[in-house]
Formats: sequence, C-alpha cells, structure tokens
Amino acid sequence: MSVTMSYYADAIREALRHEMERDDKVILMGEDIALYGGSFGVTRGLFEQFGAQRVINTPISEGGFTGVAVGAAITGMRPIVEYMFMDFIALASDQIVNHAAKFRDIYGEQAKVPIVFRAAAGAGRSYGATHSQMLEGWFMQIPGLKVVAPAFCDDAYGLLLSAIRDDNPVLVVEHKDLYKVRMPFNNETEPIPFGLARTVREGDDVVIFSYSKMVHTAALASVELEKEGISAEVVDLRSLRPLDVDTIAEAASRCGKAVVVTESMKTAGPSAEIVSVIMEEAFDFLEAPILRIATEEVAIPFAPHLEQQVLPSVDEIVKQVKTLF
Repeated sequence: MSVTMSYYADAIREALRHEMERDDKVILMGEDIALYGGSFGVTRGLFEQFGAQRVINTPISEGGFTGVAVGAAITGMRPIVEYMFMDFIALASDQIVNHAAKFRDIYGEQAKVPIVFRAAAGAGRSYGATHSQMLEGWFMQIPGLKVVAPAFCDDAYGLLLSAIRDDNPVLVVEHKDLYKVRMPFNNETEPIPFGLARTVREGDDVVIFSYSKMVHTAALASVELEKEGISAEVVDLRSLRPLDVDTIAEAASRCGKAVVVTESMKTAGPSAEIVSVIMEEAFDFLEAPILRIATEEVAIPFAPHLEQQVLPSVDEIVKQVKTLF
C-alpha cells in the first residue's frame, strides 16, 4: 500500500490516467481539457501523454459534444465527458436523460452505453448563481443512470475506476471546492462498488448522513459536538443512485436520531429521498424527528459573505443537532 498526501484533483487525474493506459478505448472530451488541462487542472498532462485523438477539446456546446460522446459509447468507445461547471449540464440533459440512460432498457443487450459524465459542482468559491449549483438530485430520478459524489481522494479514485469500467452511464459529481484540498490517498485503491456508504466517524447518540464536501463539514461538527458530550456518527453515502439502504437503516436504528446534511436544496432534493429511506427502514427505532440541513432556497450569491450564509455550516449543524437532546 502506498499512501501519500494528495490533492483531490490529482487523485481524479490518476484514475483517468490509469484507465487510459489500461484501455485505449477510453477517451476524454470537454472544453479546454487538452493543453490548458481543464478549468480546475484535473486533466493537466494527459494531452501530452495521450494526444489529441484521446484528449479531445470540444466547442462550447454541451448538448452537441454530449451527443457525440453518447454515439461514441454505443459504437464501442468508453468516453469520459467533463462539464466545466455542473450548472452547464442542463444544456446536455436531453442527451443524458432521454438517450444515454434509456438505450439499455430500450434495446437490451443490443446496446451498451459505457460513458462517464464528470461534473464540477458546488459553491464556496464565489462563482455566482449560474456556476455554483449542486444538481445531483435531478439525476437521481433517472433509471439507468448511476450517480456518485465522492468526498475523499480514495473514493474519487476508486469510484471513477468503477464508473469507467461500467457498461452503463455514470454521473460523477466532483465538488470544485475539494479539488485543492490535500488528503491521504492510496494510489493502489481498487475499484469501489456502487451503493456502498462509508463510516467516516463512529458515534452512538446521533448519525449524520452526508456526501461530497458536506461530509467534511459534518465531520468538523461532530468534533464540536463531542466536546459537548454528544457522540455523532458521520456516514458518507458516496453513492446516491444506488443508495446504501442497509447502512442507512442500520446506523439510524442503532443511534435512534438522524440528521441529513446536503448542499442541495431541501425541496424535492436528495435529503428527501434519504429521509424516506430512514422512515421506511428504521422508523420503529427513531427517538426524535429526522432533521434536514440544506442550502437556503435562493440563487447562490456571488458575494463571499452572503454565499457562506446560505450554505450549511459547522455552527448550524451543531446547533440543529443539539435540539434533538
């Protein structure tokens, strides 16, 4: 095992490099991903190694290049599509939702769609209302499409390996505020199966479910709660479709109190689905109402102080959790 401190972006790049070396059918497509290395530097160096036939700069046309990638997938390639900002995925949603995700069900074994959609998501860098959204909840509703949102280097690496090798479309949500965060990274991590959560911090009094950047916020809150005598477990869901129902049910049943923290909006968002799973699978063991902590339902502000005000914070999580006791 080789564990080093690495940036989240570097772990993703190493997964891309590993799979491109392993399989020459793996190609990258997206805006400014070649010589420039992508808006957040994730693909830096891959153009020099693999060339223009496999690291393909596209026009500013998300619907167009997503359609080309879907066509490439069903004819034998394994494309990985990068969206500079997840907000722009709205322009490609027809190709993702009505084509890539449905071909396998429509055509059965006649069609495989081995395609990965990588989206830089989330707020925290003052990019404003149209460059800061978490939109994973839209795609959790789509049969035929898997959705993952890793919070740590090992998970970003291992889940991306699984996504690239899958014969069906996978959306990988990468929080842009994590790209330059250094964390432990084992570059010998094996592919991580979808639908398995990860316990980040053990506890007995309350369990906090989260994913992506909010896992780190929840973990910091659990440290503060421990100072006040509350033992908070933190579970990183990692995979949103499929969800790890067994781990959600076990943790909620054992702790008796549950909190769901997401950066997505509360209304019809991922937290609603997670709460539903808890109610269906662990209701008899609950000792208090389930809490949901989410981003305020406004367009994400540009001003840094206003942006931080609308996002879930350590202080808010601590304050809300304490109301359960």
